[in-house]
Parts: sequence; C-alpha cells; structure tokens
Amino acid sequence: MTREVKRDLKPRHITMIAIGGCIGSGLFMTSGQAISSAGPGGAIVAYLSIGLMVYFLMTSLGEMATYLPTSGSFSTYATRYVDPSLGFALGWNYWFNWVITVAADIELSALAVSYWEPMRVFPSWVWSIIFLMLIIGLNSLSVSVYGESEYWFALIKVVTVIIFLVIGCLTIFGILGGEYIGFSNFTTGDAPFIGTDSSISSKILAALGVFLIAGYSFQGTELIGVTAGESENPEKTIPKAVKQVFWRILIFYVLAIIVIGLLIPYTSPDLLGAESAEEIAKSPFTIVFKNAGFAFAASVMNAVILTSILSAGNSGMYASTRMLYAMSREKLAYPIFGKLNKKGTPINSLLATTAVVIVVFLIQLTSANAYTYIVAASGLTGFIAWLGIAISHYRFRRAYVHQGKNLEDLKYKAKWFPVGPILALVLCIVVIIGQDTKLVTQGIVDWGAIITTYMGVPVFLFFYLYHKIKYKTRVIPLDKVDLSQDAK
Repeated sequence: MTREVKRDLKPRHITMIAIGGCIGSGLFMTSGQAISSAGPGGAIVAYLSIGLMVYFLMTSLGEMATYLPTSGSFSTYATRYVDPSLGFALGWNYWFNWVITVAADIELSALAVSYWEPMRVFPSWVWSIIFLMLIIGLNSLSVSVYGESEYWFALIKVVTVIIFLVIGCLTIFGILGGEYIGFSNFTTGDAPFIGTDSSISSKILAALGVFLIAGYSFQGTELIGVTAGESENPEKTIPKAVKQVFWRILIFYVLAIIVIGLLIPYTSPDLLGAESAEEIAKSPFTIVFKNAGFAFAASVMNAVILTSILSAGNSGMYASTRMLYAMSREKLAYPIFGKLNKKGTPINSLLATTAVVIVVFLIQLTSANAYTYIVAASGLTGFIAWLGIAISHYRFRRAYVHQGKNLEDLKYKAKWFPVGPILALVLCIVVIIGQDTKLVTQGIVDWGAIITTYMGVPVFLFFYLYHKIKYKTRVIPLDKVDLSQDAK
C-alpha cells in the first residue's frame, strides 16, 4: 500500500477539467428557462453576476490550492484556517452531496439511453448498473485514467458548445439561408427585461430568481481545488486553470445565453425547458440546430447530454472519494478511509462511497418521497461549500499577514482581496436565502416547500454542532493558524 496519492494529473487534464467542468445538462437542457423567466437581459445579468462571484471564489480557492495542494481542498482549508468543526461539516456535507449526484446521474443516464431504446428491451435499472460499473471502473484505476476520461468528456462538451455558437451566430445573421433575425427577439414585448408585470421591481425580482438557476449551473467549478492534490505541478496548473474560469464563464455560458435569447423569443413555450433526457427535443440547443437544418440534432444532442451525465457522475465519484480520503487524513473521518492501493487510489473510500450510492439509488427507485427529502438535505451544499471557500480564504490571508509572512512569496495571489471573498460571501447568502422565491417575493408561507428548500441548512448545522459539542473546538486564533505546507 502506498501512503500518498500520486500526482499524475497532467496540465492538459487540469485545463480541460477547468474548461468543461461545469458544462453539463443544466446548460444543454434548461438554460432556456432563465430567458423565459427574466427575459434575455435578465438572464444575461444573472449569469454575469453569478459568474463574477464564481470567478472570485475560484481565485480564492486557487490561492489556497497553490499554497497547499490537497485532495481535501476547502474542507482541509476550513479545518486549518478557521475551525475544525467547520471543516468537518463542509467535508461531510460535500461528500453527501456528490453521493446524491452520482445516484441521480446513473438514473438520468438510463433515461438518456431510453431515447434510442423506446421499446425498453432492458429495464432502466440495468442501464443504471452498467453506467455505475463504468464510473467505478474509471475511478478504481489510477488518477491518470480519471483525468484522461474527463479530458475527452469535457472536450466533447466544449466542441458542442463552440459549434452551437458558430451555427447560432450564422443563423442570427441569415448566413445559413434563413431570414435575418438580428436583435429582434431582444425587443419583443417587454424584452430584454421581463417580470410578472412591467414594473422595475418585478423585473429585478425575476432576474434575482434566475440567480438560483445560474448558481446551480456553475456548481462543480470548485472541483479544480480537489484535483490540486493530484496535479503534476499545482503551482503552474492551478493558477492557469483559475484564469480560464473567467473566459469559460464568458464564452460558454454568457454567449450561449445571448445566442439562445437572440434566436428564440422569451415568449416561446420551447424555452420552458426539458426536465428529463426523454424530452431532448425541447433542449434550446436541439431547437437551434434543428432550425438551422440539422435533421439529426436531437440524436446528437442526446449523445452529448449522455456524455455530460457520465462526466458529472465520474467527477462526483472522484470528488466524494477524495473528500472522504482527505477527511480521514485530517482525522475528521475513520483512518481506514485514508488507505491507498498501489495505484494511489483511496480504494476503501471508493468502496464505501459506492455502497452509499447504491443505497440512495435503491431508495430513489422504491420511495419517491424519501428520495425527495434526501435530495433536499443536500440541496444547498454547493452554496454552503462556496461560503466555506470565501471564509477560509479571508482567514488564510489575514493569518498569513498576521504571522509576518510576505505576500510576495505566494505563488499565486487572488486579485482584489478582500473585495473578492466578501462579495462572494454576500452573494452566496443572498442566493441561499432566496431559494424559496414565493416566500421572499410574495410572503407566501408553504411549510412543505420551506422544509424541502432549506433542509440543507439544518443538516449542515447538525454536522457542525455535533463536532463542536463533542470536541469543544473554537475558532483558531490568527497566530495559531496552521500555515505549514504539509498536506498530511
């Protein structure tokens, strides 16, 4: 048994994971909902705002990950720079969130296959098991295999978006033979900003509602920090990957929203979106390709979406396994989860995570109500993790200066400190509070909706208070913060 994970993720792996990491079915399937809800202008403002927040979060994470590259990422940073109880709660919540994600993705993969297999020769759970075995296989081998698989998964998504943008632009200006569309859909009705009525306050609230959609679309970006622990040269690859986050947000999300808004009016029922792989024909990407004359658009997009689902499941298994491994090294989980096989894979963490994924998947098949509450319990984990990154970086930088260290010695420095982490902190809190839009905007109290919407908060607090009470931890004084570069 080896004692350390192997740094076998090459620069091209990290680069492609950074570029395609959070391009998924959210962009391909439901991006039109943002335009339908707030108009093209409101959607663009929402994605730009959340994109800016994510960029600052990634610069914060990049600074810490370059200084201390570890698979535990923000759980480890919270443990060392803020409070061990915060690291414990962040780590276990994040692990649980990805377990839920993997369970959901293997079910979605079966739905994607059903597009080509309408007669359902095999039960859907058979396909789910096949895809689960594929994900386990990719994660049980060396980390370079994971990196290579994610490289090609991400490349497919990136190429698809680029082709979409090119064809979309040609269609907008009538170059493909159709009518010149131009900016006409940006002036349809109340566009570019819409709301429940024509008032400015209504349009602002509609845009704020899209913040939630945008926030969920960007979740997964923080995986860059998790990969730092197995990167060949984190001091170079992590800063490079973080810098690409800004351009990825601008090109792959904002430009895609602009193209969709220009080509499909916000009043179109097609923008209400597809909520499952069985409704692939409703994807804005499929609609644009079809209108451009590509007869097999739905089938091609289904293949791309299946790739995205597998990529999400693959990344989810990797992230949860590494988080469990890192927590065991930080003494936040049982030591058995810190053992590695000869290939540097935390095999016990992988097996334990797989077992829980299977349990959640079975619950998903047998009890819809129970699964709804399970999903609700992990619903806010991504935003809570982002809060943890912002707080950890703020404390890290303050402790670094307090202990007399020179900022010029940092291999990578986050820009605009402390504006970045503070802005990210405030926006995260706004998005979390605004999850129940009816409660926030209309004062409508629906206790069932409130419980399922905000359940993630008390679950996080349970983990935090459990550790706090059991171990009686306190916020670490700045002069006692562990700034060593030993990843344990």
